[in-house]
Amino acid sequence: MKHSATLATQLAEVARILERVAAGRSLADEMNRLEPAALASRAALIDLTHGTLRRYGRVQAIVASLSRRGPPDALVEALLWCALYALECGRYSEHTAVDEAVKACGLIEHWPAKGYVNAVLRAFLRQRSALETQMTNAPEARYQHPAWWIELVQRAYPADWQLTLAAGNTHPPMALRVNRRRMDIEGYQAQLAQHNIAAHRRGDAALILERPLPVERLPGFAGGEVSVQDIGAQRAADCLDLADGQRILDACAAPGGKTAHILEMADAAVTALDIDAARLARIGPALHRLGLHAELKQADATRPETWWDGRAFDRILADAPCSASGIVRRRPDIKWLRRASDIAQFAHRQHTLLNALRRVLAPGGKLLYATCSIFPEENDAVVATFVESQAGARRLPLRDGARAQWLPDSEHDGFYYALIEKQA
Repeated sequence: MKHSATLATQLAEVARILERVAAGRSLADEMNRLEPAALASRAALIDLTHGTLRRYGRVQAIVASLSRRGPPDALVEALLWCALYALECGRYSEHTAVDEAVKACGLIEHWPAKGYVNAVLRAFLRQRSALETQMTNAPEARYQHPAWWIELVQRAYPADWQLTLAAGNTHPPMALRVNRRRMDIEGYQAQLAQHNIAAHRRGDAALILERPLPVERLPGFAGGEVSVQDIGAQRAADCLDLADGQRILDACAAPGGKTAHILEMADAAVTALDIDAARLARIGPALHRLGLHAELKQADATRPETWWDGRAFDRILADAPCSASGIVRRRPDIKWLRRASDIAQFAHRQHTLLNALRRVLAPGGKLLYATCSIFPEENDAVVATFVESQAGARRLPLRDGARAQWLPDSEHDGFYYALIEKQA
């Protein structure tokens, strides 16, 4: 078992983060606000925050079941959540996890809660078997997703809903995209082998690592030979039917992974558009590392009159804002911050985006609609309504021959793609 002298400090920091996330703050924003002193423990903090939030429904239910005196203080409750994860993750001995959680009470200035935290955690250890039985009868605790989310997935995927929910609670795979302008996949895989990094190949440019590792350890990363990108996200450029000389718009481009992949595959004039200036600013350095260039524009894709120069695009990637329900294992706060009513709001925004982008697509041009959602309400339903409402819009088969909807599994996240042609 791993024993860490800093676990109490980490539990205290994570408790503060989770208290704010439970109140509606974004986990990514909270992690970006970490004090410099906490950055040295960033990997451990990511494990504790993400691991706890993946099990949020479960740890919430356990604390509620064991709290005889009623709901605890919000910060103490958050400490219990992450302490329960520490007990269950297998990285710490039971004694260490309990002892460090009790010490953390002092660090969050809740000294009177020490006895309570100790009692709850030791009660969990004594009653674990009974609690497991209890959890099987509570869907949010058993499947670790909100009830409305579970219902949507059950309805959409009656044969696969349990596997889909289970995938959302796992650690995500780490996939690489080899920059074919600088290296072929065989050569890069050989480099990995020389560094004792095991990976298996998927397609012409993708590799999946057997174990995730920091990008600094990837040979050739700084020199632009490779990027980190999920296999599902790599489908976008493959499905866009690219060719040299095209004018291409990446309409919601940040942080730029798909923009870069497009430029690696074709000698094209690419415009990368995003409404968020801070996120757009990340694209330039990423392209520079890879030896690529695109025109960057900060603008609202739904308002072409503010940014379009009148020259139509041959290809458009519409990577639409969505629920992100296909990538919740990477952003586990999403499933608890989202509300059922959000899905209809996203669908409305997606319709608005498609209706705007059709105006800047050339006759005979193709638009690839993409989301990282698994909800049909944001995917097939949006595309069907758009195609039916627009004269000359025709849905085409995807070039890779695979189904439109990929559900998350051990090799990739959940993504959806639909290719639409604007007939001349």
